[in-house]
Amino acid sequence: MPTFAYVLKDQDGRRIEDMIRAVNVEAAVESLRKKGTVVSVREMKTELAGEPSIAEQMALTIHRWRTAVPLRTLVFFTRQLSTMFSAGLTLEKSLSNLLAEEKGVRFRRVLARVNTDLKKGMSLSDSLAQHPGVFNNLYVALVHAGEISGSLHVILEQLSDYMEATAETRRKVISALSYPIFALCFLILALVVLMVKIIPMFQDVYNKFGAKLPGPTRMLVYISHQVSSNFFVAMMILLAFIGLMWFISMTRRGGYVLDTMKLRFPVFGNLIMNSLMNKFAKTFGILIGSGVPVLESIDHVYKVVPNRVIQRGLKSAKSMVKDGFSISVALKKSMVFPATLVQLIATGEETGEMDKLLDKAAYFYEKQVDAIVDRLTSLIEPMLIIIIGVVIGSIVITIYLPIFYLGMKMRAGL
Repeated sequence: MPTFAYVLKDQDGRRIEDMIRAVNVEAAVESLRKKGTVVSVREMKTELAGEPSIAEQMALTIHRWRTAVPLRTLVFFTRQLSTMFSAGLTLEKSLSNLLAEEKGVRFRRVLARVNTDLKKGMSLSDSLAQHPGVFNNLYVALVHAGEISGSLHVILEQLSDYMEATAETRRKVISALSYPIFALCFLILALVVLMVKIIPMFQDVYNKFGAKLPGPTRMLVYISHQVSSNFFVAMMILLAFIGLMWFISMTRRGGYVLDTMKLRFPVFGNLIMNSLMNKFAKTFGILIGSGVPVLESIDHVYKVVPNRVIQRGLKSAKSMVKDGFSISVALKKSMVFPATLVQLIATGEETGEMDKLLDKAAYFYEKQVDAIVDRLTSLIEPMLIIIIGVVIGSIVITIYLPIFYLGMKMRAGL
């Protein structure tokens, strides 16, 4: 007989979460209605999904690239579906209306398949699960929770807010990282042009004079010659290195090492960590608030948070929660999550308002991200300008050193 995890609210409005054995989900719901208002019932999953193979990860990544739709399209669809469903339209009618209005060919094709599945009798969550490149694990889980609790339109509205907030945090992180990356790429491009085009021109001029070049200039000419002679080989090596790093990131140990390095990188590591905690708090909060059981919520967060260090901490925390530890204690013992987040979760467990406290935690980390982005914007831009100026200036001075020496000798002769 299968075991079902359930969440319900008693007559006093308190959240009760436990497990029940029943023949099927309908029998479990019928039994639980005697105890209070059923929020959610799902067949118990005791373990996190196994680590997918590298081939499976690569295939899923390529599938997502091929089938992904813009986030704004998904947010608009979710809000419109919530509005239509809450207005009394059936899911089939709502999807038909949205399908008729959709202009994007890729998303229109997905909606047509979902609508067909609904007409065949599949649930909305099962239909959406057939398209992992568009609707991720969290999206499907929340839709399922809404179907069980009878508040699908509310869940869809919350999901729209969640996606917009997550996208805004990601935009801020990308904004903070984009300028340094652009400046670094510009510096590399400028160095390549100097090495391949400019320095050889000066070398030809100096060779006509037959004068002995200063040591720094000889070194620069040698580097320029090596770069010019092996430019395409260097580009192939660079592309191969990028491909190798991508492959390593797919492996369990390699991905863990790379994610650890990201979190320990000065300044940017703190930015990434705060961004991850913001996403964790938002995701966990909306799952708990939607009636998804704790263990299953951890499963979904595990798949949503894109960092193997955090994922290892979640795996450890889930094991401890299964053994009877509270969520806050389990997260604290995992040695991954910040003390502020753990304390807010502990307060939420005591007050029975964990979803609200997690929302406050998400807001706190969002402000941390904003503060770091502001500091990076004000400090890194002038620093990078100085670095670029120093590097390019040093090369230019080194190129002109023979001319300076010639001028000094001519002055001494006069």
